[in-house]
Amino acid sequence: MKHAPDHPCPCGLPAAYADCCGRWHHGPLRLRAPDAQALMRSRYSAYVLDELDYLLQTWHPDTRPAALEPNEPGTRWLGLDVRRHERADTDHETESHRVFRRLRFLREWSHEQEQQVFPRSS
Repeated sequence: MKHAPDHPCPCGLPAAYADCCGRWHHGPLRLRAPDAQALMRSRYSAYVLDELDYLLQTWHPDTRPAALEPNEPGTRWLGLDVRRHERADTDHETESHRVFRRLRFLREWSHEQEQQVFPRSS
């Protein structure tokens, strides 16, 4: 594990990493984020912590790159701002967020919108 389990989670929620995104990165709940918001928070934390395998495994195969590069030296992740999280029905959720990071002394931000489809419960 690349982040101490008792340290605050990089996603910004008031929880220890092990109790927050760390459970989706490692252990018996790996890759089992229960909803779009948990998935996006866990992916943000994975970017911060260079959990590249987790990122690739949670990327849709149609758009997934063959490989990812670790963070460049000097990259500083500044935060995740969840703008909206809506459950349309039992099978569809929409997540809208902004990610802030600093690269080589330049501040960059990006905005993404993610729609995650969950299979119907039996």
